Amino acid sequence: MAAARAKARSGEARARCHRAPGPPQRPKPRRTTRRCRADTVTARRSRSSAGGRRAGSNRARSRAPRAAVFGGECARGASFKAWCVPCLVSLDTLQELCRKEKLTCKSIGITKRNLNNYEVEYLCDYKVVKGVEYYLVKWKGWPDSTNTWEPLWNLRCPQLLQQFSDDKNTYLSQGRKCKAITSKDNNKSLQPAVAEYIVQKARQRIALQRWQDYLNRRKNHKGMIFVENTVDLEGPPSDFYYINEYRPAPGITLNSEATFGCSCTNCFFEKCCPAEAGVVLAYNKNRQIKIQPGTPIYECNSRCRCGPDCPNRIVQKGTQYSLCIFRTSNGCGWGVKTLVKIKRMSFVMEYVGEVITSEEAERRGQLYDNKGITYLFDLDYESDEFTVDAARYGNVSHFVNHSCDPNLQVFSVFIDNLDTRLPRIALFSTRTIKAGEELTFDYQMKGMVFKNNRTGVSFSTTMQASLWTTDQTNIEEEGNHWKGISVEMMNHTIPYSFKDLFKTERTCGRKLGSSCLRPRAHPTD
Repeated sequence: MAAARAKARSGEARARCHRAPGPPQRPKPRRTTRRCRADTVTARRSRSSAGGRRAGSNRARSRAPRAAVFGGECARGASFKAWCVPCLVSLDTLQELCRKEKLTCKSIGITKRNLNNYEVEYLCDYKVVKGVEYYLVKWKGWPDSTNTWEPLWNLRCPQLLQQFSDDKNTYLSQGRKCKAITSKDNNKSLQPAVAEYIVQKARQRIALQRWQDYLNRRKNHKGMIFVENTVDLEGPPSDFYYINEYRPAPGITLNSEATFGCSCTNCFFEKCCPAEAGVVLAYNKNRQIKIQPGTPIYECNSRCRCGPDCPNRIVQKGTQYSLCIFRTSNGCGWGVKTLVKIKRMSFVMEYVGEVITSEEAERRGQLYDNKGITYLFDLDYESDEFTVDAARYGNVSHFVNHSCDPNLQVFSVFIDNLDTRLPRIALFSTRTIKAGEELTFDYQMKGMVFKNNRTGVSFSTTMQASLWTTDQTNIEEEGNHWKGISVEMMNHTIPYSFKDLFKTERTCGRKLGSSCLRPRAHPTD
């Protein structure tokens, strides 16, 4: 018996369902309650509703004698292996099957106490019969075949009712002409197209909420992740897995153990890890980046004696801001926006994905080109040997869109892994970003600059400036066209006193010594 129980419990995706043996006795009528989880208020099931069944007619619990129990498992369930099957479907589907067959399964949350409980999951349809408003209710954990029409006075879920009304108004606001159907006896109902749209939005909302919960369970940083789609019916991506750090492909080894560390008591004033690497400390006292793009960042690692509050530990702490993955209204698919204000030159997020070789990146790049997407990020700080592919494995940065006027800048970071072929990719803000503003960066790293909000001063590793003359004689000689004098500048800052004389322009091509995405089409998700 012990061996049978051990075998039944093996595998992480197995469930046990129990049913009392023998012919069940006639169930006794019992009043059941239906709860709306969104408002934690019960929604009573009517005794007689339009299209519905009488309360308790076939929802009461069976009073059949219980089977003998050995070690918390019924004898019949232990003797028959057919009761233990791999669960390859969703939790909701399993709960619906159990309730439909009157089975209990503690591993998926179906017990004899809640077997006959009802919770309003969402509202499917609406009609008016003899002046009484009815809503078609989908009960949580029950199949669609058990949906019932309930009068409005039985539904104590104002949030779901408001969502139903909002979805209906959204559908009608899209310019679609759908009048309510009126029968001969003045009964009104919604058009089937409207009801179908409302059901799709309700299911989408549930799917996005579950995806949001999954993302927040997987993340290891302080900032929360939210998901929002008020544009279309697109649901979560079907083949995307959230990770917090690089995932090496087969055959690639990432050294995650530092070889040396500093012994500073105050890394801001002493000779720390950046000095040992021949660069300056990347951050100021406000934990904002102060180096120019193209300069590597060396943070303190696991071997350093400094504590977690060290001013040289920024990227390794992860995203500190709450971000929202949202559906854009301009046809760019999914995007990312911040829900809080982000100060200029602050660390926002890290770009992670699957680390692959450049040869594999070329092969995948051809496939991505055919789909019009790109997630390949070349690690070309020192060599072009490895590439980060965030198509299937990634974090929030997977959904950050491209812009020619971005508000994020890419920096190469080294912490525990000091292999210059495998830098970590960090995204810092180039200016103050307001709450609700979309986060973007230039996929091709063209003319990325930091902007000083107070003085208008900009700097970059490669900058092209044009000096525009206002001499009237020159204007007339050139046929009333501006006469420009192009000046190439390398690693120089435009003086504030000349800000009215210079006009910065972006230059094409990759920036030397910084990682960049391959110049491919804009991703649609």
